[in-house]
Amino acid sequence: MKTINYIGLTTGLLITTLCFTACGQANKSTESTTVNDTGKGFAVLELFTSEGCSSCPPADELLAQIQQEVKGKPVYILAYHVDYWNRLGWKDAFSSADYSKRQMQYGNWLGAQIYTPQLIINGKAEFVGSDRSAISSAIESELAGHPAATLELHAVQDGETLKVHYQTTNAIKGSHLLIAIVQKNAQSNVERGENAGHTLSHVQIVRQLKATLLNASGDGNVDVGLPKGFNTRNWEVIAMLQDQDNGKITGVAKARLDEGAIVKK
Repeated sequence: MKTINYIGLTTGLLITTLCFTACGQANKSTESTTVNDTGKGFAVLELFTSEGCSSCPPADELLAQIQQEVKGKPVYILAYHVDYWNRLGWKDAFSSADYSKRQMQYGNWLGAQIYTPQLIINGKAEFVGSDRSAISSAIESELAGHPAATLELHAVQDGETLKVHYQTTNAIKGSHLLIAIVQKNAQSNVERGENAGHTLSHVQIVRQLKATLLNASGDGNVDVGLPKGFNTRNWEVIAMLQDQDNGKITGVAKARLDEGAIVKK
């Protein structure tokens, strides 16, 4: 286990980051409705990772495996590339300080340390991102639960902006709606740092994340700027309702952006 000390996410705050040894080596429309109509639960997996961390590739690989295994189930996968590894020799092109801040917020909510690879499920619990057994068990448990809220999305691409209409029921007062613009997959040839010489594969890379406070009616509109390189075939939109008191995710919906089609999930 390695320890990295860095100053950054808030002024004057020193955070210790742990990198665990891996546990094994034109306008287009989209629409989605809640997947929770049957009363079954869902699982939102948020992985905090970095191309600069040698323990992260096994977690990235596990995420890709889980994605294949859970097809057809209400499991939503998001990979955030943090930026605090960038100073150690390799700048992760997918990294953002916003994702490091989100991870720190989870640390506050859960009373947990900040490290990579770290995986959060439904904003409730954290695990080492390469721990298949613990993660699989947590997914099964969450799928057996009952969602607290529902979420519906309608979105239209307008040039470099995604115009989103949302509608919720039973959302907790003060909740935030988070809209993630996700690149489904990518590869990187890492030239420096701990993973130098390796070609790394990634899935479900969060390239833009916008948070907004839900209005009182639970029905509103949000504009989200689209990242460079966005296209409707290889990207998707995942939105979450998150309780700002404790970080729990109470509702989720996904809209896949397909050329010339309206896709319901």
